[in-house]
Amino acid sequence: MDKINYNKLIEYGFSKNGRIYTYSIPIVKNQFVLTIEIKEDIIKTKIIEKDTGNEYILHLTDTTGEFVGKIRDEYEKVLNDIHTKCFEKNIFKSPQAIQIIDYINQKYGDELEYLWPKFPQNAIWRRKDNKKWYAALLIIQKKKLNIDSDESVEIIDLKASEKYINKIIDNKKIFAGYHMNKKHWITICLDNSLPTTKLYELIDNSYNLAK
Repeated sequence: MDKINYNKLIEYGFSKNGRIYTYSIPIVKNQFVLTIEIKEDIIKTKIIEKDTGNEYILHLTDTTGEFVGKIRDEYEKVLNDIHTKCFEKNIFKSPQAIQIIDYINQKYGDELEYLWPKFPQNAIWRRKDNKKWYAALLIIQKKKLNIDSDESVEIIDLKASEKYINKIIDNKKIFAGYHMNKKHWITICLDNSLPTTKLYELIDNSYNLAK
């Protein structure tokens, strides 16, 4: 299940009251009002006819017809737009990956970008000013890093200076960049082999190198 980005809900136009996020929009030529309420990942919707104040529910049934079809289409269009703009893929689940995603969002305001539909487990971050990548998040088998295991692991690719790379790669905690130029990128497994605070330092360094 995709994850709600509550900051994006506010940007979209939702109002917040405690833990409840609410958004209302007129539909079908202003004849109805669609209200979406989100509380703790539970989504509720309600369509009210403006003239009568009655709730409309036929769009949730198997009822057919041109009018109910129009209401159903606009209802789904709004929900799909909110999903596209306010939800994030919930692919990376390791504690370190979750911490890193939050760290980058809070410090740099950058969101993961999933650029390849055929490879949904690959995502990148890039700077806003020059669009250059400074980190990639992927899920691969450990054996692709020459680790004797068929297990999958979440990894992060980061930029590093060529001189620094030669000093820190130990093929235990820090590896040559996976699927990247190995002269300029490093790879770290997000399995707590490296402290998260150290990862933050490497992320900041990579961000600055991408400048």
